Amino acid sequence: MTKRFLLRFAVLLLILGMAGAAHAFLGMFERGPRMVQPDNGVVRLSLDQFRDGAAHRYALNLDGKNVPFFVVQSRDGVTRAAFDACDVCWAERKGYSQDGEYMVCNNCGQRFHTSRINEVKGGCNPAPLHRTVDGGDLVITVADIAAGAGYF
Repeated sequence: MTKRFLLRFAVLLLILGMAGAAHAFLGMFERGPRMVQPDNGVVRLSLDQFRDGAAHRYALNLDGKNVPFFVVQSRDGVTRAAFDACDVCWAERKGYSQDGEYMVCNNCGQRFHTSRINEVKGGCNPAPLHRTVDGGDLVITVADIAAGAGYF
């Protein structure tokens, strides 16, 4: 093999490696919310999907305005829901990201343990979203989601 061929092969491997690294890096960022469709005034989400401890992002379109929220199961086994906003930083529209068992405000950097969601409200805590459990489903009413539309 010629040096020229080996050089081209090495460059190709470098480019493929960089493309793979870029894909992995971009994959770290959370994807946008999944749009939910209510049925008879409620949104039903299977509890099984939340056992991974990851924050799952959703949004409901209300008259052309998307109202985003997230659902996460904390280590204590409770499935919790909150708007992707708080009483302090909501106007920045940056929401929260997840770092292990913590939700982190993308505006001010404050961290909130997932077990505090729906337990503590006000300030920069994720704004609680009322939810109930019905059998194997988490149930959130459209009225409760609409109550947080002012954040968005």
